[in-house]
Amino acid sequence: MTKVVAFMSMSLDGYVADLEDGVDEVFDWYFAGDVDVPTFNPAFTFHVSEASAEHLRALMGEVGAMLTGRRTSDRADAWGGQHPFGVPAYVVTHQMPEGWPRSDSAVHFVTDGLESAVGQAKAAAGDKIVGMHGPDTIRQCLDAGLLDEIRVDLVPLLLGSGIRLFDRIENAPVTLGNPTVVEGVGVTHLSYPVLNS
Repeated sequence: MTKVVAFMSMSLDGYVADLEDGVDEVFDWYFAGDVDVPTFNPAFTFHVSEASAEHLRALMGEVGAMLTGRRTSDRADAWGGQHPFGVPAYVVTHQMPEGWPRSDSAVHFVTDGLESAVGQAKAAAGDKIVGMHGPDTIRQCLDAGLLDEIRVDLVPLLLGSGIRLFDRIENAPVTLGNPTVVEGVGVTHLSYPVLNS
């Protein structure tokens, strides 16, 4: 069965972005090493430590589709029509943005709800995982019992304020299993199975 796996970079005090949606500080680890990890987009390459490179290569090999919210998609300008992992991306939204759908794009805007978006992403992923970005979409999936795993790239940073990853979870407490831990440079990669939500 296809798993739905959330992954986000997060500060130690729980923020994925600052109050202006800025992510530079929590994404610094993507450019803190000397090992190149190219993505599907030849213009975009990560520069990370060896441990983080191994982690990212494994992740990119696992993902068969991406799921995200509209805010994350808008911040990334819909990745120019192609997610950097080279897989179809499904964006949960209430309204189709102007200029979409586009026949030349692997980004699909889903206007008929979260469950439909998850179903479409699972169908596209096949026997691989559905990766998920976006704190609000992650929260909604947790509340709906649709999330199987949470992966957090924890950075040694205290932002003090901003956009929290786990804000306003309705069905708390959520029980997680023991983590898998990979120590990188400027980041610790944590992976938790969701046991109940």
